[in-house]
Amino acid sequence: MTQRHRLHLSLPLVLLVLSACSSTQPNRYEEIASSSQLRQNHDAQSDRVPFSMARPVSWGAYSRVMLDPVTIYGGRDSQFEDISLDERRELSEYMFNAFSGQLGQRFRLVNASQPATLRIRLTLTGAKPNTAVVSTVTRFDLVGAPYNAVQGIRGKEGAFIGSVMYSVEIYDAGSGELLAAYVAKQFPNAMNVPATIGRLKAARVGLDKGAEELVALLK
Repeated sequence: MTQRHRLHLSLPLVLLVLSACSSTQPNRYEEIASSSQLRQNHDAQSDRVPFSMARPVSWGAYSRVMLDPVTIYGGRDSQFEDISLDERRELSEYMFNAFSGQLGQRFRLVNASQPATLRIRLTLTGAKPNTAVVSTVTRFDLVGAPYNAVQGIRGKEGAFIGSVMYSVEIYDAGSGELLAAYVAKQFPNAMNVPATIGRLKAARVGLDKGAEELVALLK
């Protein structure tokens, strides 16, 4: 095959990869209870956590946590891309299990307010599926692989791979005071090939990462 032919064959793929490179940030989500208290972030992680708020809190003073059932956001500013209602329910169930599993390693999970208890509300606000076949192929081809390799090193979103968006609101269970809140977007490493297999695999991996990061925040 001549160089000209290779160029002609790769050009559509180049355009396809470039079209997938734009990354959508989470909204502030106007129907979330904490929405009016969220402030825009400008740090290095602002592409994943663009809005947040936090009061000075000694998280070590809390030993128990109440985790509310995950809410599926229905506001007009939701960000579900080609995700059916059944898939949203599936992700919300996975989210509850992922977060409760991680929180259970740091706190005692309880169903009613007790001393030293946090109450956490999770809202699934958006998700995007993997692009079938292309999400995997572009981890190996001559155009997608270099781009995704760089994105993986930078911790940025890869091309054609799925993602998940959600909000976290953390309250003092006794007083009802909002202690911290944020909206986040999570996705697998751009070169995580297993995460590209299956429509919702990348979103699930993102939820696993989100659960780990929440527990890290509360230590």
